[in-house]
Amino acid sequence: MYKIVGYPQTRAMRVMWLLEELGEPYDIDPAMPQSEGIREVNPAGKVPVLIDGDLILPESIAICQYLADKHGKFTFPAGTKERAIQDSFTQLAIDILEGALWTAAKNSFIHPKELRVPEIKPVCKAEFAEGLRILDARMGEGPYVMGETFTVPDVILGHCGAWAVTAKFDLPKEGRIYDYFKALRNRPGYKAMMAKVVAAAAA
Repeated sequence: MYKIVGYPQTRAMRVMWLLEELGEPYDIDPAMPQSEGIREVNPAGKVPVLIDGDLILPESIAICQYLADKHGKFTFPAGTKERAIQDSFTQLAIDILEGALWTAAKNSFIHPKELRVPEIKPVCKAEFAEGLRILDARMGEGPYVMGETFTVPDVILGHCGAWAVTAKFDLPKEGRIYDYFKALRNRPGYKAMMAKVVAAAAA
């Protein structure tokens, strides 16, 4: 059985969601970022970390792609044109959308107070909005970024959408991107993951 090390209300949500989609059981060690428990498996102190037998794998993107490749689901094969496009959507999610959210978070409550730059938050929100514009321009007619096929970048983008809500970043209230995020939230795997996140927060 897989083990996720990391408090659920973090990027661990991505790994939980993908495992729910795969129908694979998993345990959760709700270690907090920078805690002693997480530093034992990841010197960076970041969550999540996946433990699969003797494999100890940090970084949510690497974990999700590893799981998709291992199980042969929610990904196109390496070396194909489709995989290259898929990976480019993952990179868009990380570079622009997550980058804006993470920079805002670091300057809100993660960095020591004397190192925070609160004035950067409007810039982060503008960058996030630009990322959504690019995503809208790149999406085709299907419900997901790769058309009819749900893939790893949908997990990453869907998590960024949920993160944006808690961070009070603006999301479209209509149109293709609105429909896209709504479709992701309506997936059974997403709902199962969120139920566990809510339960963990209430514990």
